[in-house]
Amino acid sequence: MNYKEALQKNIFNIIANAAEDLELEAYVIGGFVRDFLLKRGNAKDIDIVAVGSGILLAKKVADLLPGKPKVQVFKNYGTAMIKTDDVEIEFVGARKESYRSDSRKPIVEDGTLQDDQKRRDFTINALALSLKKENFGDLLDPFDGVGHLERKLIKTPLDPDITYSDDPLRMMRAIRFATQLNFTIVPASLDAIKRNKERIKIISKERIVDELNKILSTPKPSIGLALMHKTQLLPYILPELSALQGIDEVEGQRHKDNFWHTLEVVDNIAENTDNLWLRWAALLHDIGKAPTKKFSKKVGWTFHGHEFVGSKMVYKLFKRLRMPLNEKMKFVQKMVLMSSRPIVLAQDIVTDSAVRRLVFDAGDHVDDLMTLCEADITTKNPKRFKKYHNNFKIVRDKIVEVEERDHVRNFQPPVSGEEIMQTFNLKPSREIGMIKDAIKEAILEGEIPNEYEAARAFMIRKAEKMGLKA
Repeated sequence: MNYKEALQKNIFNIIANAAEDLELEAYVIGGFVRDFLLKRGNAKDIDIVAVGSGILLAKKVADLLPGKPKVQVFKNYGTAMIKTDDVEIEFVGARKESYRSDSRKPIVEDGTLQDDQKRRDFTINALALSLKKENFGDLLDPFDGVGHLERKLIKTPLDPDITYSDDPLRMMRAIRFATQLNFTIVPASLDAIKRNKERIKIISKERIVDELNKILSTPKPSIGLALMHKTQLLPYILPELSALQGIDEVEGQRHKDNFWHTLEVVDNIAENTDNLWLRWAALLHDIGKAPTKKFSKKVGWTFHGHEFVGSKMVYKLFKRLRMPLNEKMKFVQKMVLMSSRPIVLAQDIVTDSAVRRLVFDAGDHVDDLMTLCEADITTKNPKRFKKYHNNFKIVRDKIVEVEERDHVRNFQPPVSGEEIMQTFNLKPSREIGMIKDAIKEAILEGEIPNEYEAARAFMIRKAEKMGLKA
């Protein structure tokens, strides 16, 4: 292969000239090289390693670029970054690292290119292309990264126990790359993750969640989630999910394994949406089943109220992992809370009032809720699978019909509280809320259309029954 093809952009010539002027060696390293060899398209992120000062090289490159872009310097890390319209370039000086057992922050010393390649997480990320004039475009691959790319293997350059113990986030990165690229983590590396699993506790929650989000954003997230389970990392990160694993049996009655069912649901949802938060909802939709699981001689295994319990658990989980406690979390909570509603509808005769209530409660997220519930059907019985999906189509059609006619999505009452106060000469009071609720219920039950005149006439009748006069 002609590796020079990877370096056709003019930016590489500019970096090469800057390095020559400073009498430094410079190399393109890491993901850019890996993705070029995998033919994964043009990477926008470029990592440059300089044998010498990466910050000095970044400043020289910026001087040579049109418009002289700003250089962001991160002195603590000895790195610098330049952003242009089409690329983001990070510069670092070649270094060797040593670690203390209680921290993932390394003690850093200047090093050679080989030192820098050794400290990389995986052999496929230690590949480097030379930007020196005498061997421009030559590949430097001391750990057979190309061979591992060809055989689809995730392997560490050094002893995996050293690699993972030094920086435990690499355990999550190994799993993430295996999921994104559909590669296999070599057995020695997989065993090392299991041995070092407790070290994940020193990593910040934000960095762990960043890797989790990347796993959830892949076409088949179950690969990574199953690896987290296999390596025993999962209980340290998502114990609520681990708690779903296993099947209990009492008096010959068993329930399904809700952990593996959840992984199927996440894969199903990944086929239908790129919405990360809907994928989170799929991941967490059954977490309330572990704390609510009970056995009854009359009905067997039950999980009563698991949706309500699960939605409460979402807040605690998001808070613990330092995830956003904003509308994104509320969306996940709502999806978990309502996750069984369309399934119940799909089993019964679909009434207009039931659909109105579903649309009223789900609001703008009713389509997301239906997508989640369709993904939740993991039965292997083809007849039951077809029946459920046919019923869901009926529910979806009914939603469109009811919404067009009754307009209950993001419901606003046709009669305002102010009008009720003026009509019956009332001050703010419980009666106003009672009348508004009665109007809303009458509309949802189909007793009156969602129109002003009908709602006002209903308001008068209701107020009279309460002893109020206009």
